[in-house]
Amino acid sequence: MSLLDAIRADSAAADFLAWPGEFDPSRSYRHVEEVVLASGAALEPVAKDGAGGTYFLCGEGGEERPVLYADSEGGAALLAVGVPELVRLLLAVPWWRDCPRLTAEESAEAAEEYREEEPGLLAERDAAAAALGLDVPSAAEALARLRELALGLGASYVLLNAEEGNAYQPLLRP
Repeated sequence: MSLLDAIRADSAAADFLAWPGEFDPSRSYRHVEEVVLASGAALEPVAKDGAGGTYFLCGEGGEERPVLYADSEGGAALLAVGVPELVRLLLAVPWWRDCPRLTAEESAEAAEEYREEEPGLLAERDAAAAALGLDVPSAAEALARLRELALGLGASYVLLNAEEGNAYQPLLRP
């Protein structure tokens, strides 16, 4: 069973990843506009967030492919190499969007807000991770890896509006 199928099959994992993770592989995968990678590599939409953003697997293959996220406002970022790495990121720092500079300070502030709103957040996260058989990296480890990918390898994954040819703007910055 693929990890995406395992998420769909486990309500606790699916619920946590849908909120606060903003990753829902059961929703319609259509992005707000037609997009392509500048490299010409294939894009496969695999999940949506609650605000119209889309998660894409890039290139050919299975769940081990790089995962690009595109929001509905023209921003994009390479988040992970493979669905398992993406899910570990979302388990560790579901508030990654609130950390555009990927700093520990941004993460700590966002984590505090999330825990205030969701007192059972860590228990729900741990239950989701256990159900999926995944370890949860520390927030610092997850953000460091996200920085490495988004600001390094991510430069090779430029998303374009298919009709106009405009490049999506980087969601994360140094």
